[in-house]
Amino acid sequence: MNEQKSHVVKNNNGHQEIIQAPHAYDSSLVLQAFATTEEGLSEAEVKTRQSVYGVNSLPVTPPTPSWKRFVLQFHNVLIYILIVSALISFLLQHYLDSGVILAVIVINAIVGFVQEGKAEQALMAIRSMSRTRCLVVRDGISVNLDSVELVPGDIVTVQAGDRVPADIRLYFCKNLQCDESALTGESQTVEKQCDSLALSASLAERNNMVFMGTMVSFGLARGIVCRTGIETEIGAISELVQTAELSQTPLQKQLKYFAQQLSMAIILIAAASMIFGILLHSYSIADMFQAAISIAVASIPEGLPAIVTIALAIGVQRMVKRKALVRHLPSVEVLGSVDVICSDKTGTLTSNEMTTREVIHAAGHYKVSGDGYRPEGDITDKISQKNISSGQDKILDEAILVAMLCNDANLTETEDNCKLHGDPTEGALLVLALKQGLDRESINETWPRIDELPFETERRYMATLHSNAEELKFLAVKGAPDRLLEFCDTQAGLNGTEPLQYDFWNNGIRELAEKGMRVMALARKEIPLHTANLEHSMVESRLTLLALIGISDPPRADAIASIQACHNAGITVKMIIGDNPVTARAIGNELGLNTDRVLTGVELDRLTLTELTEAVTEVDVFARTSPANKLQLVDALRKSGHVVAMTGDGVNDAPALKEADIGVAMGRKGTDAAKEASDIVLTDDRFSTIASAVEEGRTVYDNILKSIIFILPTSLAEAGVIIIAVVVGLVLPVTPAQILWINLVTTVTLDLALAFEGPEPGIMNRPPREKGQRLITKPLFSRIVLVSLYAIVIVFWLFNHYLNSGSSIELARTIVVNTLVLIEAIYLINCRFLYQSIFSRSIFKGFVATAAAIASMSVIQLIYSYLPISQQIFGLESMGVMDWVLIASAALPILFVVEVEKFIWRLLRDSGKVVRQADKAINSAT
Repeated sequence: MNEQKSHVVKNNNGHQEIIQAPHAYDSSLVLQAFATTEEGLSEAEVKTRQSVYGVNSLPVTPPTPSWKRFVLQFHNVLIYILIVSALISFLLQHYLDSGVILAVIVINAIVGFVQEGKAEQALMAIRSMSRTRCLVVRDGISVNLDSVELVPGDIVTVQAGDRVPADIRLYFCKNLQCDESALTGESQTVEKQCDSLALSASLAERNNMVFMGTMVSFGLARGIVCRTGIETEIGAISELVQTAELSQTPLQKQLKYFAQQLSMAIILIAAASMIFGILLHSYSIADMFQAAISIAVASIPEGLPAIVTIALAIGVQRMVKRKALVRHLPSVEVLGSVDVICSDKTGTLTSNEMTTREVIHAAGHYKVSGDGYRPEGDITDKISQKNISSGQDKILDEAILVAMLCNDANLTETEDNCKLHGDPTEGALLVLALKQGLDRESINETWPRIDELPFETERRYMATLHSNAEELKFLAVKGAPDRLLEFCDTQAGLNGTEPLQYDFWNNGIRELAEKGMRVMALARKEIPLHTANLEHSMVESRLTLLALIGISDPPRADAIASIQACHNAGITVKMIIGDNPVTARAIGNELGLNTDRVLTGVELDRLTLTELTEAVTEVDVFARTSPANKLQLVDALRKSGHVVAMTGDGVNDAPALKEADIGVAMGRKGTDAAKEASDIVLTDDRFSTIASAVEEGRTVYDNILKSIIFILPTSLAEAGVIIIAVVVGLVLPVTPAQILWINLVTTVTLDLALAFEGPEPGIMNRPPREKGQRLITKPLFSRIVLVSLYAIVIVFWLFNHYLNSGSSIELARTIVVNTLVLIEAIYLINCRFLYQSIFSRSIFKGFVATAAAIASMSVIQLIYSYLPISQQIFGLESMGVMDWVLIASAALPILFVVEVEKFIWRLLRDSGKVVRQADKAINSAT
């Protein structure tokens, strides 16, 4: 809890304690501590306090200027090398080389600038939620003011439909209920009262206070403003969002490390080659500068940033089709490495729509299917498993009739969903009646309401009086079961009314409560015909108990299957919610989570760092958590080496969403704060969409990796050819301009094909990548070296063959350029699968993109090789048919060489699995 600033009125230490924890003290003491009365503050006092506390709003962090975001796009070691290479080429009057290099740099910077996210808008979203108008008492007069003018000590009135303008300690309360799900994660509305509470009461338990940004759903109340602005609970969340660090994605870290290592190697090799050429062969400094630049340009995979961006962008487009909007481009890849998903319950694993789950009466026990407020589902006998329709169970029919009559909720049905107008619990009862086939309009005509006693917190029931055309009158009552049991002396049985069986009903209440359900009781009573007005005395005696109704916010039907899919993919799912431990365990059991141990937020706060590290690994269900607890858990998991995704929809989830490796918010029912703090927004609010997104994330990472192992061999081969030529003292087999052309033509054709590849078979049955795993593993590194060496050998053999046979150097270089391009085209087919053989039926799936890329590359390369102006610029000469036959024969074997290499690594991998399984079996037996 935030500690309020020193009060402007001189208070003793006792008053300071009250100010810091107003929920724990009587409201009269809170009034004294804040030096105020029910008449409110004077205008003079308000001005004094405003000078101390400031306005009742949240601070805003200014966004990063656009110019700065653009400049930061050039902050990369490889880009620095390219810029220096472009400048040196320009000074050496190699304008074509310089222009192409600079064009690549600028294009990459523009793409990065456009794709950058706007996470700092999270604070703006929270701020917009907190500002509203409110009814305030000043100098004994009620006035309507902007909430920014409030100060601690103000007296404020809130009522149904209001957004709470500050953190307020209540001293008067009339049937007040608040929706605090956005702040606490609790799906049920909270009934408020004015009595003091225990000092240790958690945020969700402080029902004598209302909090800034939450909604009043029912009733009326008045209270003392205790905290404003940044000192409020929502203010504490905004501070957590502001201080949460935006971390780099695993791929960004790996690419950065890869770029640093590669840049060091390029600089050292280029410098060594330059010095070697000058000292050993007496080449001029200008020539060696150009050779060094050629090595640098050849070695740097300048097309890689663009390919990474394109692969991510394609992943974004695919995810949109799968109901996931990506706000930050790199987030697509992060999903592929996630090994822990921390999920909120309300609105994520569940629909945040209260639903009747079970009905118990004296002669039957029924289950109710269907989720949310759409009236679709069946009522099924728990024993016989038969569907029960209207007219088959008289007691059930009576109970459902009461559920509809003693009810003020309404539904508005659209094509997409059903919107509830009213209390969520009443909504659940109304939908139960609609599932049984009752029509609201005809029922109201048959049994019009004559009078009613609305729900009151003190009495905990609602009652309505009805009559029909035969002038029969009866009382319909719903309320807390322990309360209604006091008023009932009979129960509805198969043969009419019978004596109440207290043990049966208490066992039923306990059974439903242990499943995490909210229990409601339904009762009725015959009323004399002359009765026109209801009184509480009529309700509080001689009722006939009809049924118990178990209501909860159930797991989505697809969430259970999705969690199982995540487990199969090696991903642990942890549920972090604001509900009580009983509800948390019940929901966790339904979802298939480990519920052997459930930890609360209070228990988390007591753990040492070591105990917390163990707990986040062992425990899957966390209850009664605060926003700080969620942030604490995400941070602990990340420090334990996990890649964490956090899902949520409320304001209380925003800090953890921003802190996690990837934040996933709900699009339909999520708050603006949650959406703006997230990386991905689910447009269907379904946890199952996350499993689809994980598959897409893994596919994107695979495709980026395929692009890297496709691009690097060509870069290394080009650099290797130049280095060997310099060391040996030969003429360069390929010029810098030709190198740039090769890189350009393959980037815009062949490289793009891999970005369109679909998921490999079994992609969701393999474990996530380890957090510290290198970008280039040993098998992939060996493949890069193998293909590079093959290309170098073939290039020198063909180059020397043509020179020795009397051909011109222009023709020899033309042969080299086309050989390198053709080797890449053939190697592209190998790269479609990282480890799987291409000689399978899978080769034809998604082959269209590869075929189109090779075809377009072939056309462009033919134009490049035979167009006169191209020959003049790049120093080329036309080739004959036999020349093409020769280079095709030299390039084709790479297809089989790589497949043999894959086969060897698969054998080694499978043998390693056998050894590990044997070790595991031995250890288990031991």
